[in-house]
Amino acid sequence: MSDNTSATDSTENTTSEDTAAVSGNTASDNSATENSSASVPAVRDSELLTEHGQTSVADIVVSKIAGVAAREVSGVHDLGGGTARAIGALRERIPGARVNVQQGISVEVGERQAAVDISIVAEYGVAIHELAEAIRRNIILSVEEMTGLEVTEVNVVVHDIHLPEDDDDTEQESVEQSTRVQ
Repeated sequence: MSDNTSATDSTENTTSEDTAAVSGNTASDNSATENSSASVPAVRDSELLTEHGQTSVADIVVSKIAGVAAREVSGVHDLGGGTARAIGALRERIPGARVNVQQGISVEVGERQAAVDISIVAEYGVAIHELAEAIRRNIILSVEEMTGLEVTEVNVVVHDIHLPEDDDDTEQESVEQSTRVQ
């Protein structure tokens, strides 16, 4: 038993210099490593909060970014539910009016995070679950890159499907209107 006890005692008596020698570091290297890590500033939780100040992002900024990002996805015909699209159609007929990129977008923005709800009209024939995932990816990528906010969720509601015949009806109506007025 005395042989086992002396082996244990010698193992417990190793110093930090012995450990450093095994790892290839000297005691001075260890102290340099400890000092350099102490001088590195702590990483902040958010890119929006720095030691020089805080950046706030308004809801309207996030909703515009999300609206543009959603429209970029192939298979999205329009944004918004029935009422929002009707108002948008009226707005587009006014000379000089612009498309409302926020139509169909609702956001909640906190100090470091944002959540997006979006209503869309999908093109007929598109796989809706794949379309929704593509919209989520594009919105998350765009909002996070442009604002520094973490996007916690993107909820997609499909209000309608746009059929190819719908385009034919609107084109025929515009032809009828143009022939009546000369």
